[in-house]
Amino acid sequence: MKQFKYIGKRFQREDSLERAEGKTKFLADCKRLNMLYGKLILSEHAHADFQLDTEEALKVPGVYKILTYEDIPHVAYNSMEWFTGIQAQRDEYILNERARFVGDRIGLILAESKEACEKAWCKVKVQYQDLPVVADLQTAQEDRILVRGKTNLAYEKNIGYGDLANAEAEADFIVEDRGSTPRTHHLAIEPHIAMAEVDDFGNLVVYSPGQVVFAAQMQLSRILHLPYARIRVIKCNMGGSFGGKQQPLLELTAGVAAWLTQRPVQIYMNRRESMIGTFTRNGTEARVATAVRKDGKILGRWVDTCFDGGAYDTNNTSIVNAYAKKLFRLYRIPAQEFHGRAYYTDKTPGGACRAYGGPQNHAITEVNIDHAARVIGMDPCEFRLKNLVEPYDADPVGGPNLGKAAVKECLRKGMEAFHWKEKYAHIREQNNDRYAYGVGVACADHGNGYFGAFPEFTNVEMILHPDGTALVKIAVHEQGCGTLDSLRLTAAEALDLAPEKITITEADTLLTPYDSAGTQASRVTFVSSGAILQAGNQLREKIFQTLHEVEKIEPDLLYTDNGIVKVKGSDKTYTYGEIATLREKKMFDPLSVYIHYEPHSNPAAYAVSFAQVKVDKKTGLVEVQKLLAVHDIGQAVNPTLVEGQIQGGAQFILGMALSEELVYDSKENVKNSSLSKYHTLNVQDMPPVDIILVESHDESSPFGVKSVGEMSAVAPGPAVVNAINHALGTELTDYPLTPERIIEALEQKG
Repeated sequence: MKQFKYIGKRFQREDSLERAEGKTKFLADCKRLNMLYGKLILSEHAHADFQLDTEEALKVPGVYKILTYEDIPHVAYNSMEWFTGIQAQRDEYILNERARFVGDRIGLILAESKEACEKAWCKVKVQYQDLPVVADLQTAQEDRILVRGKTNLAYEKNIGYGDLANAEAEADFIVEDRGSTPRTHHLAIEPHIAMAEVDDFGNLVVYSPGQVVFAAQMQLSRILHLPYARIRVIKCNMGGSFGGKQQPLLELTAGVAAWLTQRPVQIYMNRRESMIGTFTRNGTEARVATAVRKDGKILGRWVDTCFDGGAYDTNNTSIVNAYAKKLFRLYRIPAQEFHGRAYYTDKTPGGACRAYGGPQNHAITEVNIDHAARVIGMDPCEFRLKNLVEPYDADPVGGPNLGKAAVKECLRKGMEAFHWKEKYAHIREQNNDRYAYGVGVACADHGNGYFGAFPEFTNVEMILHPDGTALVKIAVHEQGCGTLDSLRLTAAEALDLAPEKITITEADTLLTPYDSAGTQASRVTFVSSGAILQAGNQLREKIFQTLHEVEKIEPDLLYTDNGIVKVKGSDKTYTYGEIATLREKKMFDPLSVYIHYEPHSNPAAYAVSFAQVKVDKKTGLVEVQKLLAVHDIGQAVNPTLVEGQIQGGAQFILGMALSEELVYDSKENVKNSSLSKYHTLNVQDMPPVDIILVESHDESSPFGVKSVGEMSAVAPGPAVVNAINHALGTELTDYPLTPERIIEALEQKG
């Protein structure tokens, strides 16, 4: 394996002390002269026509205006569209003339202060005329009540390969499971917020703690009929996203409000509003059937899944396709079919959420894999080893080659470190009348961007300044996980320059080069590192070319060493800064490059998780005693940040497995829209998370890297569910496994 100077070393995040001390400024800390604050009026009814009475609210001192559907441009959009080549169903508006879910945007209060906004909000009166409600997937499929149009079916996909009928005929067993996954909220520390203003030259400037500034620019250009060049969207500091801020929302609302009023506008949400009025992870209901031989060979599998898309189209197409893609890249299965359908319901729209389809997909399929292993009397790990993909396998439905897939190595190393054989055979000997113990395992796969599905490219400008520092202009979006620090290390490696001398920009539609997709789909480190590597190589060539042209030194005699160019067989040295000065003075040219980069691979990333649990049979409470996460990382750029991602991802997905779920009452109100009632895992609930990094160093990847941020939030969930089923002898498949569900299962089991 190649040894690197900077990559693979542990570096402290540049901004870690500032963040720990609370000095970091976020958008809520920003103010503008003559700025208006904006607070959305959100529907309290799931499906209704309405009338707004704003007479008393407008009397509140400081209230400037209250906007409704009649006041805004009537241009429909789809917030999931991130580039002009996507033609999705456009059914969203800045404000709506009819409420289609509790939390739908029906008005906007603009005032001189937050206090005035809040007082006016309390005085707005809404008269609702309720309409029939589509509350669940069963009602949606019946099509008796329609959310819109002629059917609630928003998108349908069938994909597969092989002869499934023959596989089922040859199988000794067909093991079937039904299961469901819940709607969950992203729960970023920073609630949703955005700000916009019109500058002195009549341009609209939007400040976005989001993930795709060029998408926000595109959407605003369509809505306001403004040229792209008149709209600038600037990525500002973000207090977390997990996909919740991928789709433009308040950016569009603030942009329209600022343009209409010609005043700066900051639109904010509190926690409840963020939970009911933005996006959620799509809920699913799935059936999985696996055809298997007695010797443990999987012959075929079919998966049928329904997705709760919510009240607007948003990501219906994307979530079904992303879910499907991950079905075919984990196991060698000769025949497999998938049927997916997304439906409209009168619930919060579904949207991007960490690992995008992977948590729902593996939640049921990995439990089904364990079930199949039990049916044939085989160790779940040995069963997986017999069927997992091999390095460089082809994607059976035409996706990119899997690359140097090291999932079997992950499983073997995890089995050894976890002492799997011993625990799986003997841990239940600890069971007593009160407590049950079990262990579980789960595997998962993910990708590294959009190559093979959508346009995948980025552009970068790299500049070496006369002071010896480097500026890398690239449109990335730091979400709080250390992306900029990781890219700084890849730039340091590419340039052979100390990381502290390198500045990486964040996305700004005016200043940074265009990027095809923003910070989504686990693409950033993989794609941006490739662009940075290519730019660094070209810039170093330009450094050597400068010395050849100006100093008449043959390039073969030159080599770099941490910002210095040395000459073989000589004591002569040149700093990068001196060479930048020479080039400008003698060649009338800055020391810079601008490149367009397209990746030519998308190898699969893999993870395996092992969990040990203790279940209280009297209360249904689950204690996760131990968790081991083994990741095929390709190459860790900064192991400290990688481990942080894996630990955070485990916490994220264990919440979905055990406690997190947006709960709706009979009128589709969210019953737990506060942190006191929405039960995420706290620090005392988390087990120690042991980590093993398998650095397969994929040859098709820049520096050998593969993704980890989303991948980390998949396998721990089903591993814990499998451990609970192992402990109790149950076959639970409905997430989350709350105490109530566990007690109910034990009562049914007798």
